[in-house]
Amino acid sequence: MDIEIRFEKELNRSAAYDGDKVIGLCEYEIADGKWVITHTETDPAYGGRGIAKKLVLCVKEAADAADVIVIPICSYAVKILG
Repeated sequence: MDIEIRFEKELNRSAAYDGDKVIGLCEYEIADGKWVITHTETDPAYGGRGIAKKLVLCVKEAADAADVIVIPICSYAVKILG
């Protein structure tokens, strides 16, 4: 089973897909030119695979590439990004 992580700028999120099924999300809002991570979740059936961490890091990498500051307020993103 291959899980694909995609950055979906038009939806302000990164998403994990198992085929066509979305199994995880890391969502952000744009405030004052910064990306504020507000929510991260993964389908419990896919837990323990590090998917949520990959989703947060995907948003962070896209922000870094765009030279944008990331502010994590989602408790999981705070844990990952410190």
